[in-house]
Amino acid sequence: MQPHDLWQTIYQPGSFDPGGPHETVYPATLRDGRQLLLPIRPLADGRHALASLIINQASFTVQDALAGQLADLLAPFAPDIVVGLPTLGLTLAGAAARMLGHSRYVPLGTSRKFWYRDDLSEPMSSITTPGIEKRLYLDPRMLALLEGRRVVLVDDVISSGTSIRAGLSLLARVNVKPVAVGAAMLQSRRWDVALADAGEDIRARTLGVFSTPLLSRTEKGDWCDASEISSTLRGA
Repeated sequence: MQPHDLWQTIYQPGSFDPGGPHETVYPATLRDGRQLLLPIRPLADGRHALASLIINQASFTVQDALAGQLADLLAPFAPDIVVGLPTLGLTLAGAAARMLGHSRYVPLGTSRKFWYRDDLSEPMSSITTPGIEKRLYLDPRMLALLEGRRVVLVDDVISSGTSIRAGLSLLARVNVKPVAVGAAMLQSRRWDVALADAGEDIRARTLGVFSTPLLSRTEKGDWCDASEISSTLRGA
């Protein structure tokens, strides 16, 4: 499989064994049982890795499937408006909003327009751009769309949780607490720590179409779920 072939196909349930070990791709299982192959990206320590999703490189079929299932997850919260996090979260947020029957959504941004206000911004970092701190902005013209509304906050992937935390902090500046947080992928559980001070209700209402584990390198050089390796070692 070539790199550009990834994220293009939704496979039928049971097409791949998610138990591993895995060499270069991880088969994520969606909520309806279908599967999506994701590339494995080793982390800097060389001993761990994560499955990766770049949603704006995915086929429209995959994007629609992920947005549709996310919309199904968010619908019970009866959202009035979807707020999307940049950059890749905007692709998913807009599509999910359409599938919820909305006519628009509110995109947050990292590019400061001349009419933006510093008091409507928060510092933000991302696992995919380490060492680079940006600012997250809310267009002041969008405030009327949020006031007194049921808001959901959407990103493509929730990993370290720092982007979601920045979004929550920015919305808190305008007295908005989302009724739910949604993503295509919950990438390991490291985001639990970042959301610890956001409240247990927010952590419980952080939803993903699928989850992927932190992976550990095996003695053979391939990858397995880190928690499974830890359990095996404890048992030994």
